[in-house]
Amino acid sequence: PAGFVVAGKEHMVLRLNKVLYGLRQAPRAWYAKLDASLLALGFHQSSSEHAVYFRATGARRLVVGVYVDDLVITGGDSAELEQFKDEMKGTFQMSDLGLLKYYLGLEVNQTEDGITVCQRAYAEKILEMAGMSSTNPSLTPMESRLKLSKSSAAPAVDATDYRRIVGSLRYLVNSRSDLAFLVGYVSRFMEKPTTEHMAAVKRVLRYIAGTTNYGCQYRRKKDAVCLVGYSDSDLAGDVDSRKSTTGVLFFLGDNLITWQSQKQKVVALSSYEAEYIAATTVACQGVWLALLLAELRGEEGSAITLKVDNQSAILLSKNLCFTIVANILTLGIISFGSVSRKVGRRSNTSILRSSLQTF
Repeated sequence: PAGFVVAGKEHMVLRLNKVLYGLRQAPRAWYAKLDASLLALGFHQSSSEHAVYFRATGARRLVVGVYVDDLVITGGDSAELEQFKDEMKGTFQMSDLGLLKYYLGLEVNQTEDGITVCQRAYAEKILEMAGMSSTNPSLTPMESRLKLSKSSAAPAVDATDYRRIVGSLRYLVNSRSDLAFLVGYVSRFMEKPTTEHMAAVKRVLRYIAGTTNYGCQYRRKKDAVCLVGYSDSDLAGDVDSRKSTTGVLFFLGDNLITWQSQKQKVVALSSYEAEYIAATTVACQGVWLALLLAELRGEEGSAITLKVDNQSAILLSKNLCFTIVANILTLGIISFGSVSRKVGRRSNTSILRSSLQTF
């Protein structure tokens, strides 16, 4: 390395005997220790999400979310929460930070009415990094019907700066569903960005400058709530590959809990094929969410409702025989048949008895 060159041995390198801040296997060793400790305290690991642990049932149920060495704890019994904190303090050297207010860049505000989550400080940090802290805000994040291409003839820009800004925006999507499609769209041009692509990114930044306090609000509700998923798709929206883009939303009651915007992996030949692929995506994610929700509640899973805005895709999903033929002939793959297996067959698990509806 620079500053450690030995005369006569300039062509040689130093061999590292031990890293300064721990070994390569340190994260795995820590996780094994934490997992064993939680299991010893009576917790069991979620089969749907391995970073979530549960203990007890009913009002005494305790849920622990793990991210490296940070633990987020929730439960309906204050005594159970305090008991768990004491147990962990007896096992590890840990600090109790109290009610969750800030976690991995997410600003959390908890009131009697509900919980709000935003990333205002992080959004302002992105604007400062891009040199747009004092920019004029934009009312819309993207021009109407904007189409960009990888083969743009516009002058090139610094790819490193472009990737750094877009990469930062991708983390902001964790609390901003209104940015999911936009950030995913500009992420397609990180290989050779041009001034056209950078102009689209700056338009997004101008929109963020006027909406730094936007986020998610989760209202408290005592009544039973249902899991409802929505899917949609364009047709051949990508001008380079002619692939379509899938959009997925999931609501738990009135609260938006997850969202996704992703370019499809295959080229759809018609609108119903694009919508069918999107319906498959929402079905797979819905099954996982339903299983996780059932574990969180400590009860049997219930059926989910999927809403698709294409009658042809719904009819195709309900006809298992035609679906297999259509997949083989038009798509060349059969993985998208999963939505039909979940809709067309009666499963032993109630979660798989999803219903497709038009909205």
